Amino acid sequence: PGLSYTWIFNNNTLYVQEDGRRFVSQETGNLYIAKVEPSDVGNYTCVVTNTKAEQSVWGPPTPLTLRSDGVMGEYEPKIEVRFPETTYAAKGSSVKLECFALGK
Repeated sequence: PGLSYTWIFNNNTLYVQEDGRRFVSQETGNLYIAKVEPSDVGNYTCVVTNTKAEQSVWGPPTPLTLRSDGVMGEYEPKIEVRFPETTYAAKGSSVKLECFALGK
């Protein structure tokens, strides 16, 4: 509670926009990119903001490169779920649960 995560691309103030291929988990701060494209290559920096203290900390840049051999890592199919044991919500409100399908 009180933390938010954003990602910066190539040290610009351009924030990574969430869309059908990109997602930032507000639970873990992880950035997920599906179907990486050449335009995704570059440096990604995570920015963690404490919304209560109104302070931000920038992590080190993490480079993303494309493999020239076209080989993907081997991952057995799995579903990653990190649901809290109990989730409370007011009637009529929205709840966001994160679930990821991984694998090849």
